Amino acid sequence: MTVNPRPTEARYRRALAFRALHEGPRPFVVPNPWDAGSARLLAGLGFPALATTGAGLAHSLGRPDGTLTRADILDNAAAIVAATALPVTADLESGFGEKPEDVAETIELAAAAGLAGGSIEDSTGRAGDPVRPLAEAVERVAAAVEAARGLDFPFTVTARAENFFVGRPDLDDTIRRLQAYEEAGADVLYAPALPDAEAIGAVCAAVSRPVNVLMGGALQLSVAELGALGVRRVSTGSALSRAALGGFLRAAREIAEQGTFGFGADTLPYAEANALLAAPAAPHHPAADPESDPAP
Repeated sequence: MTVNPRPTEARYRRALAFRALHEGPRPFVVPNPWDAGSARLLAGLGFPALATTGAGLAHSLGRPDGTLTRADILDNAAAIVAATALPVTADLESGFGEKPEDVAETIELAAAAGLAGGSIEDSTGRAGDPVRPLAEAVERVAAAVEAARGLDFPFTVTARAENFFVGRPDLDDTIRRLQAYEEAGADVLYAPALPDAEAIGAVCAAVSRPVNVLMGGALQLSVAELGALGVRRVSTGSALSRAALGGFLRAAREIAEQGTFGFGADTLPYAEANALLAAPAAPHHPAADPESDPAP
């Protein structure tokens, strides 16, 4: 694994800025780049923080989601951290190990990679038994929280309840899980693939910690509408990477099936792409500026 060599002071300030974003007057969007280039483009648009995507990374490596190693995830995260001055939180899947100690080690390695936070999910990766028993899942979240609290900066732990994402649409159990993860000390709570505004509102009303909601699929709610439901953070998961793959496939199919090149009219101009990626990787949001808050 490549460890990001950023100074401890800069890492602290980045992490503090990320924590502060969850306490702002409005929800914020933390989009998910899949590599350094997409991270720099997103930073240039003024987003205050970034999140990695395991699925987006896997697809870019020619693999399906769920096949990445911890080193894959953390090497990619370190590259994204190094690409901009923004705080970055990572998709740490289920913590990469069966024991709580493994989850704790993953948090420590994520911190060493320069991350400001990371998510731990309660999925198992087993088709017939996709979600861990609650007591086991809570123990793993608690281990992540304990490891985070032992660091020299405020690493933000997000706990994910995967019911809806893995085809178990049980809202009551999802809420019970998120409440238990809050009790275990998670800083942010997240249930991906909630089906509608009513379910999102119910989750937000049931917990007191900030709630992250996944957008970019069939559910169409604006940032303002999500804020009215009580959402504090909005992520896009693999949606942006899949949007890029979709554009690529449409262009390639045009060539393969029609022998034409009309897609070129809609591509990002070469000079503009170079200019965007040559721009300084500077923060565009005061709360994300690593010089805006004093270190301890």
